[in-house]
Amino acid sequence: MCHVIVTCRSMLWTLLSIVVAFAELIAFMSADWLIGKAKTRSVAESDQPSSGPSEPYHPTLGIYARCIRNPGVQHVPRETLCGPYAETFGEIASGFWQATAIFLAIGIFILCTVALVSVFTMCVQSIMKKSIFNVCGLLQGIAGLFLILGLILYPAGWGCQKATAYCGHYASAYRPGDCSLGWAFYTAVGGTVLTFICAVFSAQAETATSSDKVQEEIEEGKNLICLL
Repeated sequence: MCHVIVTCRSMLWTLLSIVVAFAELIAFMSADWLIGKAKTRSVAESDQPSSGPSEPYHPTLGIYARCIRNPGVQHVPRETLCGPYAETFGEIASGFWQATAIFLAIGIFILCTVALVSVFTMCVQSIMKKSIFNVCGLLQGIAGLFLILGLILYPAGWGCQKATAYCGHYASAYRPGDCSLGWAFYTAVGGTVLTFICAVFSAQAETATSSDKVQEEIEEGKNLICLL
């Protein structure tokens, strides 16, 4: 018989697991890892009124995607265009970024799997006589290690040709040159920290769902157990 057990700690762990998985996935897919040096475009050619001769903008570059300003033709307005610059894995600008993509993809896959499993922990608390919370916590710790490897290797690719085109010739490994780090990089770092927090907090979720109070509720024949 399935006993639905809901506690504050288990629900918080579940929500954090889902948030971390989505945060890492969104960061990986974003083009806002590096914000390029300001460039100017002539606004005289634009149909929009202007008070100055030029308007600066910042192109952005991700692991496999980029955002640039559409040069505009005739009556088509200029706008920022975002999309992948690499159609295949081999076209990713740097070997270090290819390794980053692999490590991040593995870590995100594990996190998404745990996030999916965490939804069912209200009903299933063990798998093969092992606490599902402890198993998920272990997987989150492993995912965090893959994420760390990816984030360490990522700055090593700043010296590639595509990065120097965005960040200037002074850009090199672990030196972003004229570029600054975008929100996607910081989101990935924050998500990695939260991943390890989730891994540790899974033990608290396991303790909450296997407490004496829960066992008493089960012995009383209750199928839905909600505890603070």
